[in-house]
Amino acid sequence: MNNISAEQVSQALPFEQLVPALEKAFASNVTVPPRQHFDIKNEKANRETTLLVMPAWQESQVAGVKLVTVAPENATKNLPSIQGTYVLFDVATGAVKALMDAPALTAKRTAAASALASKFLSRQDSESLLVIGTGTLSSQLIAAHANVRPIKNVFVWGRSFKKAQDVCLQVQHLGLNCIAIENLHDYIAKVDIISCATLSQQALVCGDKLVPGQHLDMVGAYRPDMREMDDECLKRGLLFVDNTESALRETGDLAIPLANGVITSNSVCADLFALCQGGYSFNRPTDAITIFKSVGHALEDLAAANLVAQNLS
Repeated sequence: MNNISAEQVSQALPFEQLVPALEKAFASNVTVPPRQHFDIKNEKANRETTLLVMPAWQESQVAGVKLVTVAPENATKNLPSIQGTYVLFDVATGAVKALMDAPALTAKRTAAASALASKFLSRQDSESLLVIGTGTLSSQLIAAHANVRPIKNVFVWGRSFKKAQDVCLQVQHLGLNCIAIENLHDYIAKVDIISCATLSQQALVCGDKLVPGQHLDMVGAYRPDMREMDDECLKRGLLFVDNTESALRETGDLAIPLANGVITSNSVCADLFALCQGGYSFNRPTDAITIFKSVGHALEDLAAANLVAQNLS
């Protein structure tokens, strides 16, 4: 049994392989039970710690389960907010094939899912990207989007300008013009793609500042009390998700406007299953605003973990 480190996971998941692997997985027959989501009271912090249990399997082939915790205030303790392990099994024998670092796996597959959605939804000539948030996922999102679109200019905003500068340093090897910015709203209307990955409880992207032709990639706000975009974004944009049922229930970006009657379940044009399986064909109007909201899916973890095992075998 292999115990695969975070560095090994990252190196084994190049986006040029991972994005197609996810597309194939969304088009294939993978069983994914509803993930279990537990909020655990934490008297040592102002917010609960969340435990996620995410199983998935492909009959006669592989099975896996991700066990992770999310502690939103860990940044103040110089710790990652997401921690945990992924366990990959051989279905034929029931043996454990590998244990691997779950946060690294999550970052890579989440960014790859955003890139996969962008391949279907953003303009093919998209050259500029605004990344909101400076966590572990930020540099991965830049690399993933640049893998599917001809990105040249990247702007990074975070509550800490120093951390935004650090993100730019992390992606120097990509050869992009990456700039840390201090005023978020000055740049929202100036880019082709906006990718937001935060734990914010207040909307950071305001729909009245959007311009025709943009694509929004909304990655954070994993709880019903978190929001990264306001109602106006949803009123102006065409909405797509990674998986419909979980997206409408788990993220405040959709659950709150759904409860308030701003959107309905029919507001979702399609999810990644429909896009990858060909059940929904999207011909992008030039002036459309598209929105992709992801909440994560165990299918993505299984596809990524299986690719890690294959590349390290």
